[in-house]
Amino acid sequence: MMTLGQFVFQLRSAPFQELRRATRQRWGSNNRIGKRPVYQHLGPGEDTITLSGQLMPEITGGPLQLTKLRDMQASGRSWILIDGQGYVYGQWFIAQIEETRKLFFQNGQARLIEFSLNLTRADDDRVDHMGNLQ
Repeated sequence: MMTLGQFVFQLRSAPFQELRRATRQRWGSNNRIGKRPVYQHLGPGEDTITLSGQLMPEITGGPLQLTKLRDMQASGRSWILIDGQGYVYGQWFIAQIEETRKLFFQNGQARLIEFSLNLTRADDDRVDHMGNLQ
């Protein structure tokens, strides 16, 4: 499906069912008396991807997969993002991870874990912030 650094999104790990991407451009404005503001294009802005899906520990990955992603997030590094067709998106960092656990077994383990992973594109020139692929 997709890889973020060494983490592979697949059925056995964390399969996502939805990918949403928002790409912004930056525009500066100057107000003018008696006229509309004039705008100037300042370049690329924030680029974000949200991956959301469901984990069913009996079939797919479970809480351990989210722990691995949280460890990557806590490293303060960015990671190369590549989809299953070989398209390289560039360097991305994990900005936020959300999870909701539902439908519990008697021992408290969740049968269903909904997750959402927010990625933000990093500055491609900063290789010193890239995650280690080893």
